[in-house]
Amino acid sequence: MIRELVLTRLYAVPRILVFRAFTDPAQVARWWGPQGFTTVMRKWEAKPGGAIDIDMIAPGGNGHPMGGTIHEVSPPDRFIFTSTAFREEDGTPGIENYNIVTFEDVAGQTRVTLRCQVMRASDAARPAIEGMDAGWNQSLDRLGDLVSQK
Repeated sequence: MIRELVLTRLYAVPRILVFRAFTDPAQVARWWGPQGFTTVMRKWEAKPGGAIDIDMIAPGGNGHPMGGTIHEVSPPDRFIFTSTAFREEDGTPGIENYNIVTFEDVAGQTRVTLRCQVMRASDAARPAIEGMDAGWNQSLDRLGDLVSQK
């Protein structure tokens, strides 16, 4: 099972635009989740201690609630958050990930590095963890599509 995932992308736009796409809830709702998913944004409070409360809706209509906490917002360099999903009967998250996103200026372009560390994964959540690589890759592709339109 994946315990840590590191992905890097280079976007041909200034890093402040990419950083904003990670911190502005209206923009996050447009790229968050795998291809074909839509995101219902209830909370994305881009401040230390801020709450995350969203639903990723699969093409077939199944909802996947996610929660979490934003830990650091350091424009335009770092964004750190915990994400949770698949609540068990006692309320414990079946998945808890610690995510560090860095934004580096590379000659006017932006290199984004996502480091996702799996802190907790129940047996029931194993398929979601196994699909995490594909899901994050597709999300980062969608992010690239969004920022390239600016």
